[in-house]
Amino acid sequence: MRDVATLAGVSLKTVSRVINGETTVAADLAERVHRAARALDYRPNLTARNLRSSDGRTRTLGVLLENVANPFSSAMHRAIEDAAVVRGVAVFAGSIDEDPVRERTLALALVSRQVDGLIVMPSGDDQSYLAAEQQAGLKIVFVDRSPRGLVADAVVSDNLGGARSGVRHLIEHGHRRIAFLGDVRSIQTAAQRFDGYASALAQAGLSVDERLVRWDLHDELSARTVTEQLIREQAPTALFASQNLVTAGAIRGLRALGLQHRIALVGLDDFMLADLLEPAVTVVSQDPTAIGALACRRLFELMDGQDLRPRTQMIGMSLRVRGSGEIAPSA
Repeated sequence: MRDVATLAGVSLKTVSRVINGETTVAADLAERVHRAARALDYRPNLTARNLRSSDGRTRTLGVLLENVANPFSSAMHRAIEDAAVVRGVAVFAGSIDEDPVRERTLALALVSRQVDGLIVMPSGDDQSYLAAEQQAGLKIVFVDRSPRGLVADAVVSDNLGGARSGVRHLIEHGHRRIAFLGDVRSIQTAAQRFDGYASALAQAGLSVDERLVRWDLHDELSARTVTEQLIREQAPTALFASQNLVTAGAIRGLRALGLQHRIALVGLDDFMLADLLEPAVTVVSQDPTAIGALACRRLFELMDGQDLRPRTQMIGMSLRVRGSGEIAPSA
């Protein structure tokens, strides 16, 4: 900074003010500082800046999602990053992989690196391990699922309502034997989506047939295997797949049996190229971008001391009619 000040012909304090983004420096002086910094290839030492920062902030956020390679998580991550960069904040992200031990390990690792806030998609059934950090002032917002053992903000999808609308759509097209392909039973959102499935059936005067319910499908391979087995043994006329990887596996199973035009399918979560398949896939679509943006905005509100009362905010889902969910029951 001293070298920059000497080359620019200004004081060290002026360089500091320009580098820190203060707007009170005259435009011509600021330009001289920036020109000198470029000439000297100067980069601020963020660690040193944070140590001297009056508010004690590190200008970093920690984000823990189920799997940043999954389109749902990656869209949410990008929305968070876009909201953070406007504030000059860097984002450190990690994948939990539905592992409570990994969730806790990564969360505490980020806390130990003094992130200013956390956005977490919880996998375990107890987030009380963050209670001491929260009491010490760390701001936390949970996404996709509400925390357990900890009172904190959350931004979630309307899983029950979304699943209910998808199954209702199949019922309206004449289906009565609708199979449910569920994620891991212990996942909060999976249970909510099953409740939506059961609710839609009940509203139509139908009961849940346990022979048409399959759980613990978390990848394409298991979903495909179970789909083929279920169709051979129970002959459902329609499938409701409760998440995008399960939907992809169900599609593979239907195509392997040559039944993609005879058995209806509605999936929960949109996925890439779903509209280009034959038939195109009807889905109940979440909005991970809206969830991520709202969660990041709420986290900054908490960090700025605004409306500190914890609350859960819900984002609705939308039915996207494309063809697979409108196939009528075959004789």
